Amino acid sequence: MIREEYYKWLCRFIFTSRRRNYKRLIRYLHGVEFTYSVPFDENRYEDGLSLRKRFAYELGYSNDHITNIMGDDPCSVLEMMIALAIRCEEHIMDDIEYGDRTNQWFWTMIDNAGFSSLTDLNFNSREAEYIIDRVLNRKYGPCGEGGFFYIKNNCNVDLREVELWYQLNWYLDSYFEEMKQYEH
Repeated sequence: MIREEYYKWLCRFIFTSRRRNYKRLIRYLHGVEFTYSVPFDENRYEDGLSLRKRFAYELGYSNDHITNIMGDDPCSVLEMMIALAIRCEEHIMDDIEYGDRTNQWFWTMIDNAGFSSLTDLNFNSREAEYIIDRVLNRKYGPCGEGGFFYIKNNCNVDLREVELWYQLNWYLDSYFEEMKQYEH
């Protein structure tokens, strides 16, 4: 019961009317453990786990109660992605003019990684597994192509060796730099 309530709570951060047809993918991502090879990505793992405390606080549960139920569960890919999207919004991109864009940052990762075609009608667990393997084991391109953050221009470092937090920040820099070019 609590696990399902938690899952639905997570989904409220990411589902919009436009993106409701990805329920199978999202459920799949929640069932896959987030693993990492770059040491500081442990912070992303811990951020994912910290969502459980936020859930407990917001819904009035004690941390001990949630820990007793989910304490041994590893951080899922979904938890890590949502936590990273929340951190992006709350620590970097917070702007009252635009409102909460947590779901935008989440779906950017989904789109960049190549999950976009895996709607409920087209969901293929083998394809999802292939993409997850590529992302988690950093088998994507040096500029992030096929990973969560793809830097199209001026990528002068191999992103496969860089923690996700830096990838996110550099992605945002490149995204807004590209947007400036279109304004002129």
